[in-house]
Formats: sequence, structure tokens, C-alpha cells
Amino acid sequence: MLKAIIFDMDGVIIDSEEQHNRAAQRVFQSHGITVDADYHAKFVGTSTRNLVQTSIQELGLDIAEDTLYEEMNLEKKKVLAEEGYVPLPGVVDLIRQLAQEGFKLAIASSSIPNDIKEVVKALKIRKYFHQLVSSTQVTHPKPAPDIFALALKELGVNASEAIVIEDSEHGVQAAKAAGITCVGYLNPNSGKQDLGCADVLLESFEGLTPSFFYHVHQRSHGKPITIASTKRLLIRELAVEDIKELYPIYQDPDVRRFIDDIDEYMDKEMEKQKAYIKNVYSFYGYGLWGVFSKTSGGLIGRCGIENQIIDGREEIMLSYLLDSNHWGYGYALECCKAVFAYAQEELNIHRIVAVIDQNNIRSIHTAKNLGMKPEKEIVYKNRNSILYSIQL
Repeated sequence: MLKAIIFDMDGVIIDSEEQHNRAAQRVFQSHGITVDADYHAKFVGTSTRNLVQTSIQELGLDIAEDTLYEEMNLEKKKVLAEEGYVPLPGVVDLIRQLAQEGFKLAIASSSIPNDIKEVVKALKIRKYFHQLVSSTQVTHPKPAPDIFALALKELGVNASEAIVIEDSEHGVQAAKAAGITCVGYLNPNSGKQDLGCADVLLESFEGLTPSFFYHVHQRSHGKPITIASTKRLLIRELAVEDIKELYPIYQDPDVRRFIDDIDEYMDKEMEKQKAYIKNVYSFYGYGLWGVFSKTSGGLIGRCGIENQIIDGREEIMLSYLLDSNHWGYGYALECCKAVFAYAQEELNIHRIVAVIDQNNIRSIHTAKNLGMKPEKEIVYKNRNSILYSIQL
């Protein structure tokens, strides 16, 4: 169960990496050394102490480590005094939502304790955080897992109960080394960071809700996400073990009449569905989900939305199929209504289309009952079809 969210600070809460870069360049220039942004980028996510120790050796600086360290911190303060703290768009609202949801929150930063305190005070977010952890409190900085191990201890949670949000390669490596699910934030001001080890990549905090983090956590631990629960149905992501239950549904001649691209052999279908589960759900946040009967607990079909090019236009398309034994009882209408609600409320999707064979009277009836309107006749996958749409 997800209980805690751990934030990096620089590049995640405040957009400060360019400020740190400018401060470091000023200090190096004062010693007659010129470095570019790429040099600084390799230290993003690690501590100022590590920057100082490495640069003295690599750049041949004739200066005591503690002296250079103090110069760096002093120059950073000057830059921040000139420019102020710039929060990432949407992050303060997200922090507020996560705290209201009941998560334990912490900052685990390579910055010194006073800098962390000044940031949370300036942004008026101190009350939301249970713990503020600095790399100065541990022996080894990121990419070592020490800082996150300490954050977990201070929060009183296990690695399996937390998520880390990081913008640097070192930070992602540290989180994974600590055994924690990691969200990689793609901050363009953090340099060329390789965040490939993160469980999921994020381009913006704007519009995020706590459910995003529940979903990431579930997927990272191999657990399917429940999309909706209706009076008679449970709609959730498919797990690999569900795939065998799909095959008999696919083989039903009545189902196959209007469904394309169904492989004839179980092994092909298994491999195709495994790849789908692994890649599509996490990348888009949606796909074709399993529809389960609450009475029997069994899989009775699939329903969901997918990205498709239809008549030359990118669309989000509704698709569903149900075991023919469950036709005529309103199950299609029930699951599709739940999908529409989820698309609007959780995914902020407002247009959905359906492409229906002109001879598929049942599906045309369902589309009309959903409030979908016919737009035009098209040929889709060699079928004479009608394009239906709805604005949510």
C-alpha cells in the first residue's frame, strides 16, 4: 500500500538547477576556470560537496576543499537572493493535494538543511512535509541510496510503501538502489539526464492528482489498477494471468463477426497481450481493460479507449467486446458509461469516438444510448462503418 511520497527539491520543487549552474560558473571564473553547462549537468542530483571534491581534482584547482565549498554556497545564496525561488508549475498544488489525501511527505535533497528550510518557508509548504532530509545527514550522497533510506526511516515506512520523485540520473539511481518506486521528472533545465531507470517519466505536474501516484505504485509492483466499480461490474487493467480467459471469448463466432485482428493461435495472442499490458497501460494511462462480473468474479470481456488514426485524424476511440452469453442485459452500456466517466474525470479527455460496422445493430443501439451522435459514414479496416462521437 502506498503511504509516502518523497520529493527531491532542486529541479523538482524549485527550478533551481540553472541557478546552481550560474553560481558554480561564477566561482570557477573567479579562479580563472571556464566550464560549460554540460560540466555542471553531471553533478545534478548530487551534493555540492561532491561537486567541490571532484572539480578540485578534475580542474586542478589550488584551493582547500572547505574554502571552495563555502564559496559555492555563498554564491548560490547571492543568485537566489537576486532571482528568488521559482516553483515548478503545478507542484505546490500537487503537494497540497497529496497531503490532504493523507500521504506522509518528505524532501530528500542534496542541498544543505538551511537551504531546504528556506525553500519550504518561502513557498509556504513546510506544514505539508513530515520530514526534511539533507545529504549532509548521510555518509554517501546520491547515487548511493543513503538519503532515501534515511527518509524512509524518518517517515516510518518501508521501501515498498513509498514513491520518490526525481529529476536527475543520480537521484533515480539512488531511489532504485533503495528499492523505491521512482517517478522521473523531465526537467529541461536539469541538463541531459538519463532517467531511463525510473518506473515512469513525467513532463509536468500540472493537473496531476493523487490517483496518478496510486497507479504508478500499483504498476511498479505488478498489480493491475482498478478503473471503475459499477453495480454489476468491475473494470480493471488486465494481468497476464487473465489472458487465457480472453481466448474463449475471442473464439465465439458471434463475437468475431465484428472484431478484427484476433490471432488464431493462443501463443501469439498471449505474447501480444503481454506486450500490451507492459507498455500501453503505463505509457498512456489507458487502454482496453478487463470487464469482470461481480457475481461470478470471471472475465466477461474488454472495454476501454485507445489512440487510433481514423479517417486521417488522431482520435481516442471507444472499443468493447463481451461474451455473447452476457449480451442483451445492459452490460455494454454499463461498462461504457463507467469508461466515459473515468476518461473525463481522471484523464481529462473530452472527445471520444466509436467506429461501428453498419450491420452491427447492437453496438449502434448502445452508442445511441450512450449519447453518441453519428458524424459520417467511413470505410474503416475494409468495413463500411459509421463514425460516432461524444463530447464529455
